[in-house]
Parts: sequence; C-alpha cells; structure tokens
Amino acid sequence: MTRFALFFIILFASFTWLGAERKPDVLLIMSDDMGYSDLGCFGGEIRTPALDALADGGVRFTNFYSENMCSVSRASLLTGIYHKSSLRNGALHPRCLTLPEALRKAGYKTLMAGKWHLAGKNGNETYPNDRGFDRFYGILGGASSFFAPYSLSRDRKNVEREYRENSTYYFTRAIAQNALAFLKDVPKDQPLFLYLPFTAAHWPLHAPQEDIEKYKGHYAQGWDTLRQKRLARMKELGVIHPKVALSARHPKVPAWTDEPRKAWQERRMEVYAAQVTIMDEAIGTVVEALRKAGRFENTLTFFTIDNGGCHVEYGTNRKGYYLPEKTRDGRTMKPGNVPDLMPGPEITYQSYGYGWANLSNTPYRLFKQYDHEGGVHTPMIAHWPKGIAGKGRIDQSLSHLVDLMPTILDAAKVTPQEQLGEKPRIQWDGHSLLPALQGNGPVDHQRLFFSHAKGMALRKGNWKLVKSKESKGKSKWELYELSADPNETKNLAEEMPEKVMQLSKEWESWEKEMITRAEN
Repeated sequence: MTRFALFFIILFASFTWLGAERKPDVLLIMSDDMGYSDLGCFGGEIRTPALDALADGGVRFTNFYSENMCSVSRASLLTGIYHKSSLRNGALHPRCLTLPEALRKAGYKTLMAGKWHLAGKNGNETYPNDRGFDRFYGILGGASSFFAPYSLSRDRKNVEREYRENSTYYFTRAIAQNALAFLKDVPKDQPLFLYLPFTAAHWPLHAPQEDIEKYKGHYAQGWDTLRQKRLARMKELGVIHPKVALSARHPKVPAWTDEPRKAWQERRMEVYAAQVTIMDEAIGTVVEALRKAGRFENTLTFFTIDNGGCHVEYGTNRKGYYLPEKTRDGRTMKPGNVPDLMPGPEITYQSYGYGWANLSNTPYRLFKQYDHEGGVHTPMIAHWPKGIAGKGRIDQSLSHLVDLMPTILDAAKVTPQEQLGEKPRIQWDGHSLLPALQGNGPVDHQRLFFSHAKGMALRKGNWKLVKSKESKGKSKWELYELSADPNETKNLAEEMPEKVMQLSKEWESWEKEMITRAEN
C-alpha cells in the first residue's frame, strides 16, 4: 500500500470517527397549561400532527411528572433541581448550573424563543442571556396577550414595536419565526441547543379567526362525551392502563346536558384547540428547518408541559401587567369570562374554565396549582433517530422534569462543572433517562416530592401521599395506591394511618433539606 493511499484511509477513518462522535443537537419544547390527554398521540381530538410524528418516531413517557405551576416547572427543567432549591425570588439560584450554561461551555450555540418566567421579582430582571443563552426572543413574564405580548424582547432589547407595527402578529408564530432566524446563524459544524417554551395554551384564549373556524362544531358533544371518547382512545394507544375508569366530573362542572351557555362554552374550547394546533404547526416548521439543515437525524428532542390544564375562571375585575388596557388599534379591552362575549379576538381576555380543564386532564382529578394527578402528571415525548432504540415505544419510567438536564448532558457527553464561582453547585435531584431511551429498561425514581401553591405530595413507588391546601389548617393528607387507583378516587388515609405518618415524615424532612441546602 502506498503512503498516499494510507493517508486517505486514515483521513477517511478520522472523518468517520468525528461524525460518529459529533454531539447531538438538542431541541427542548415546553407548552403551557395543557392536560395529559390534549395531544393526539395521548388520546386527544386536537390536531397535533407534528408532535404525533415525533411520538411515532420516538418514545412516549406515560409516568412523567412536572410541577404544578409555570415558573417552578421551568426552574426544575433548566437546572435538574427541585424548585425549592433552584428558585429564589422568581429567579434561578446563582449556585444552580443551568442547562444552557453547561452546554455553552461545551461548545454549543444556545438559543431560546418563548416564555422565560424566571426574571426575578426585585425590579432588576434576569434575562435568559444572563443564564447561558446566546440569543433570546420572547417574554420575561408568565402570561401575555398573544397579539400584544408584554415585555417582548430580543436579547435584552424591548421590541414591542414589532407587534404594534404588524396587524397579523401572533406570538406563537413569531416564536417559530425567530427560532428559524437564530438557526440560520449557527455554523454547520457547531452543535446547537434550542429551547422553545411556548405560551400556548395558557390563557388568554386568543387565536386568529380563521384558525378558530377550523374547529367550528367540534365541541358540540360537550365535555362528558368527549372525556369518555378520550379515555377510550388513550386505552387504544396504550398511554393509560386498560382498566382505568374516569374520575368523577368536578363538582363545579355541570352535566353537559344541563349547561345553559353551550355556544359560548363551545367557542372557549374551539379557541383553546386552535392555540394548540398553531403551536404544533410552529413546531413542525422548526423540525422541517432542522431536517433541511441536515441536523434532524442527530437532534435529541423533548416535548413536555409545565403543568396540567388550568381551571381558573378569569374574572372581569382581574388586573395584571400582562393585561393591556387597550388593543393595538386603541379599543378598550373587555376582559373576563363574559358569556355574551365570544373569546378569541384581541379585545377579549378569557380562560376555558373548569369544564374544559376537566376534559384536558382526562382521566385525572383536579388541575394546575394542585399536586393531585391532574395538576402534575404530564405527557413527555422523546425523539432522537440516531440515539433512541425503537420507534413508537411507550416507557413507564417514573420520571420528572428534573431528569431532562442530566439526560441531555449525558447524551451530549458533557460533564457539568462542580464549582460556580467560589462555591459548589447545588447537586441535581434528577438522573439520566438515557438508558430508558436506549431501550435498556425503565429508570425509576424511588421518590418524587412536590410542594407549591395549593399542593403538597410525595410519590414513593406506587404510593402517593397528597394534600390540597385549599383550607388553611384544615386540609389532611390523602393516601392512594396508584397502580390500583391512578385517578386518586379511593383515599386510604384512614385505613392506613401508619403509612400516612411514615410518608408525611419523609415529606417534611425533604422540604427542610431542600430549603437548607440552598441557604448554605
């Protein structure tokens, strides 16, 4: 063999090795205030073909948990640490290493478009650019008009003029458009991390008229029939056990046959469904851009939701920074769930309420703000053609948002730094799900803890200890065995007081530990 031929053999082998070792691109998507059964691939009737395709080509995690509200879920997602330690005064703790910080240090271009909700509460806002993102487009707060989003920024610059100057502006589509622009600027040989936290389908119910019309009449069956149909479809898909029955309709939700304002109620869900489908279309455009760039086969994608469906009835007297006083063309806003005012246009500011949130969370009980299953049991989709074993699989690993950062860094072969300044970083509560993605069996947490808003809970194996803090000083721990009772309908607390005592002591010890470690 000539020296010249040997050179090319070595060169070819080197390129092959480099290609095999190329770090994966990462696409991390989070939607806002959606229930377990809303997506088509989890049993819903809402059209979500882009997400369904990711599920068909990847893995659906059916035993996955979020926190029960927006900002606390984002804190857990971006740090791998329970929010009790990772969130301080509305911003991320300085001793928490963030996912974009770790990836940027490893050579990644780090991009974000969407909802931050980790800016802090002291008037000195922390931007995504301050916690590891090279580029940012979106809002700093937790909610906004979809037509005129408050605090709209690109990097650290306010760009609210963009929606004022564009009569067709719609935030969900703008998130995708800016993400595409960011992607174009990433060198072909540099790995990228793109974080897409959408505000869909958080209130307000806002969508263009033509998108709402696509769902005209779809919800005339009402929530009772649709809950039954969703559950049947969930069983067909295998995302819930075949013996599961529906939880009871929430006490504040009338039977659909008794609902006096059917046209208005239908319109609420039509707008909600339109918001979700627009988000799915936006995700599809990003996926297609990655495909055209030759990146998609080696893109590790995760999709999940920050909490369950939101039951909140939006009052006419409610105020907030997120609610404009006037529309872009100068009309006075008409906020509140007013039955003679159809939601959707910019001048309205409404929510979809108890009945439809009950549908979203099929078959579970309660909603956002609670740590019962309807508040924290959320779907998760993982997709990675070059790294995931099997397609269309369902994985039942007991897992949580805190697992995604360890999983991503494990897949990218990135070792996180142990020091942040002069102090050690707060250690992860999560662990890598990579073995589960690679088909090597479930990766279960032994325990999951929850504590925020109206909820407190501990899940240990199939045992669930949970409390609703609706009545101060009067609420009691409830106990459920989830393998036999996933809907939390049979409270075993009075039958098993010793088990309640044991688990409640574990929960109390955990909460003290979480607070203490962040203060040291």
